[in-house]
Amino acid sequence: MIALVDCNNFYVSCERVFQPHLERKPVGVMSNNDGCVIARSQEIKDLGVPMGMPPHKMEPHIRKQCILLSSNYALYGDMSRRVTDVLSQHTPHVDVYSIDESFLSFEGFPTETLVDRCQAMRYQVRRDTGIPVSVGISTSKTLAKIANHRAKKEPGFDGVMIMEPHSNDTRAFLQQLPVTEIWGVAGRCAARLRTLGIETAWQLRESSPKHLRKHFSVVMERVVYELRGEDCIPLDDMTQPKQQIMVSRSFGRLTQNKTDLREAIRTHASRAGEKLRKQGGLAQAILVFVRTNRFRTDLPSYSKSIVVPLSHASCDSRDLVQAAMAGLEQIFKSGIWYQKCGVMLMDLCDHHNEQLGLLGEQQSDEKRQRNERLMATLDKLNREHGKNTVRLGMPRKTNAWELRCEHRTPRYTTNWKELACVQT
Repeated sequence: MIALVDCNNFYVSCERVFQPHLERKPVGVMSNNDGCVIARSQEIKDLGVPMGMPPHKMEPHIRKQCILLSSNYALYGDMSRRVTDVLSQHTPHVDVYSIDESFLSFEGFPTETLVDRCQAMRYQVRRDTGIPVSVGISTSKTLAKIANHRAKKEPGFDGVMIMEPHSNDTRAFLQQLPVTEIWGVAGRCAARLRTLGIETAWQLRESSPKHLRKHFSVVMERVVYELRGEDCIPLDDMTQPKQQIMVSRSFGRLTQNKTDLREAIRTHASRAGEKLRKQGGLAQAILVFVRTNRFRTDLPSYSKSIVVPLSHASCDSRDLVQAAMAGLEQIFKSGIWYQKCGVMLMDLCDHHNEQLGLLGEQQSDEKRQRNERLMATLDKLNREHGKNTVRLGMPRKTNAWELRCEHRTPRYTTNWKELACVQT
């Protein structure tokens, strides 16, 4: 059996752990630069605030009732890790699907004990982390997803629901479930399915898998088998090395200052190098881009990018930063108000498939090993002592590229200066 554990209103729940007064109040978490609402409590949903709504577009009487917070990704990431640690105590097979969802395998566990086991697991997660979770159980990931949704929405299941693939209850529910609610079926696919007379999950389950594969793809074929209770959608794609690595960010405010762009590009290239090392890869080129705000018609428009080849394939942040800076020098244009910049690592390979160009430089094994040890030490320090404990260069406190996060709460679990204070 497979269980999907989903943290309820995860970002909001993380905030409520350290601010209990937010319970039962309409709370929303905003995106980067406080642009729009990306996470909502049930209370703010009940007020009619949709996902993605910018705060300035809310009706004044609605806005006054809401508590809007800036994204606190350091806190959310650490709380996600803590939840996963608890889940790992109940089964050794935990596949993290996203920051707030994990698939668990309970193969070998007696089916009749799973509801009680998952209730105990759910209680421990809430006790140890403060995060409420819902659990859906079935024989396939797609049915576990559907079961999780029912566990969250239907009070009678008390947060844990097991969905037997061939039960009358499952059939009745799938007969009224639109195909748009199925994991892996996008809007365009749903429109094409309707032309074939398939509008509900049960109709899709009863369709010919081979016929659908011919009209769609192997993914749709697998969805049919999943709805029948056969687990056939692998999560391996989530852990495959990326072919490109992009790091970019919009500025907190527009800037003409070249130093702002240099600091941002240096930070982005360093972060990209960290991601590259994590997947054990090397980059052979780096793309650097800058652009203005296309919505500001009152200002000159400018968008430019450049690809800078590396002298040798590398994952060393120093090499990546040096190449990125060289690219920025070539595309920077004075007198322009910039809104965003970023980097993309390209032509990725592993250490065994490195290709040396005609003009490339071959590093000695000794130098490469020394550089790899240095980067490994840097990553370890940042992993154990907090992000940016060691970095290339120090940013100024008044730079324009820092995120606008006027309503961010403290990073209670990852920053010594922002620990929660208890008064007695």
